[in-house]
Amino acid sequence: MQRENSHFTVSKPLDPLRHQAFRSIWTATQISSLGWLVQTTAISWLMVTNSAPDLMVALVQGSSTLPAFFLSILAGAIADSHSRRGVMLAGHCLIALASIMLAVSVGLGVVNPWLILGLGVLVGCGAALNDPAWHASVGDLLERHDVPAAVTLMSIGYNIVRSVGPALGGAILASFGPLTAFALAALSDLVPLAVICRLKWQVCASPLPRESITTAIHDGVRFTAMSSEIRAAIARATLFGLASISILALLPLIVRDRLQGGPIAYGILLAAFGTGAFIAGLSSRHLRRIMPQDRLMALASFACAVCCLSLPLTSSLTVTAAALALGGAGWLLTRSGIDTCIQLASPRWVVGRTLSIYYAMSYGGMATGSWIWGAVAQDYSLSLALGGAGGVLLFVAAMALVLPMRLWEESEQGDSEFVPPSLALTLKPSSGPIVIKVEYVIAEHDIEAFLYCMNDRRRVQSRVGARNWTLQRSLQTPTLWSETFRTPTWMDFLRLNHRLTTGDRKLGEQLLALHDGEHCPQMTLTIEQPTITRRSAQRLASRL
Repeated sequence: MQRENSHFTVSKPLDPLRHQAFRSIWTATQISSLGWLVQTTAISWLMVTNSAPDLMVALVQGSSTLPAFFLSILAGAIADSHSRRGVMLAGHCLIALASIMLAVSVGLGVVNPWLILGLGVLVGCGAALNDPAWHASVGDLLERHDVPAAVTLMSIGYNIVRSVGPALGGAILASFGPLTAFALAALSDLVPLAVICRLKWQVCASPLPRESITTAIHDGVRFTAMSSEIRAAIARATLFGLASISILALLPLIVRDRLQGGPIAYGILLAAFGTGAFIAGLSSRHLRRIMPQDRLMALASFACAVCCLSLPLTSSLTVTAAALALGGAGWLLTRSGIDTCIQLASPRWVVGRTLSIYYAMSYGGMATGSWIWGAVAQDYSLSLALGGAGGVLLFVAAMALVLPMRLWEESEQGDSEFVPPSLALTLKPSSGPIVIKVEYVIAEHDIEAFLYCMNDRRRVQSRVGARNWTLQRSLQTPTLWSETFRTPTWMDFLRLNHRLTTGDRKLGEQLLALHDGEHCPQMTLTIEQPTITRRSAQRLASRL
């Protein structure tokens, strides 16, 4: 990540709040998050007081994150193919329904651990639908230069309520009981529904027909797999989620077994975690100025490792709170940095899907980590679980040397200048496969530069839809080179050209500069035609 500080201007943390639509949704989301934190505090403490096994206590965190592993990719494809606003509404409806059912079940005295976990899964399903659509909508609501500040602000906002919510939840539990906590959480989930129903915002629509869901998922997975920046970000996010979730998943056990505390102590420690994240969020712009983002995220992962390794060494509430504040700061800087990297590396046509794959893997790591560290704590010891998680976080920090990430500045599509070529045959959108051949004339002294560009060209064309990409050199005319690839249908060929970003088009300009022919590189389009038997030909002739 060498160039971001000099080439990419990051807005101030509060600048995105100048936009009314973003401000309204952001505020409503914080209210809903406050209710969710109160609810999570109540669920965790109910599990502990009802003598649930250590593994089940740890799975409270996993129950709300596991659905994201299974549903986020589908939700991202829906968000890119349909109305992101509609997907957000559906997600919040599901969250509100689950919260109301939790309040009713507690009111009726039904506090079975499996029922509570099951409703937690339903909350997670709603979040899995909402999160990719909400985060992908940031680029629709704001200018591109505001995206990093908006992503950080979203994390700051969540951690502001994290500073208040758990302590508030503990106070409500101690003073009024769990029913009040669940009722307030259910009411808070109605606020985003009202705000999103009231607001509407402009989205740049594709001129091409909508993709099917299966095609959209396939294209999103292919784009992610062919983008080295996004692959690195997702790999690091998955391992970070798997290890860092131990801090929150095992915190109730730390309060009960190490500190001999109650719900107030639990709320205070969660507030310390949120306070550390809040301070880090406000300082993030300054931190990005003095060091590269990749190095900052490595340092943040190291801070989380120090938190994990410190927790089993103390029985002091003050020292534990300080360690959690450090862990909260590392948590925010790592997650907001990865989120920003993926947002900026993804064109608008696929951003919902790349974010959803990131959430699926990250939350899948969290759910797996909740189970692993809970099982280790139950079968061995709490100290071993936290020590193992700390070791994994140290490995995540070291991954910056092997899988570096950088902000991507040219992933915007802009206005497509592609004009479909005139055809002598009439094609349907589903006609295909289409074979594309582009011929270049390359002088001997330009071959090395040409091959270097073609290496990027293969990646660019493949991630937007090209299949079976090859580069060929003529044996009769050595200066003649041919780039060949296929698309399944004519519509896929049109989509491929509309998906090219500004950076992709600059690569095309570099190839054009290397072309040594009198005319522009020649593109030839053909359609694969199946052969027929003699009997089929006779049958066809009889119909004509």
